Amino acid sequence: QVQLVESGGALVQAGGSLRLSCAASGRTFSTYVMGWFRQAPGKEREFVAGFSSSGDKTSYAHSVKGRFTISTDNAKSTAYLSMNNLKPEDTAVYYCAARAPYRDFASGSWGQGTQVTVSS
Repeated sequence: QVQLVESGGALVQAGGSLRLSCAASGRTFSTYVMGWFRQAPGKEREFVAGFSSSGDKTSYAHSVKGRFTISTDNAKSTAYLSMNNLKPEDTAVYYCAARAPYRDFASGSWGQGTQVTVSS
């Protein structure tokens, strides 16, 4: 399985922007389907953004649609989550995940998480 390391989390004011990175090990990054999840204190982990198994579509949680963008750079084996117009309710630990096509993320690889804190 691929190993994932997130970075880019920070403390930011409401309305600000951040870009999270997820660096993957190995030479098969392009074969994985990438996604981002988050977990706020006292809440369950939730899906934020991800690619379809065919790789030609993206999907987003309703709460972040229009503000967040998932992307990948296969040459750098890195996935990104660009976050704009951040809100205090976006505060959470953000995790990237990689799965095989047509499998679920639970069976895939996960990073250790990066903290995003949005102050009001």
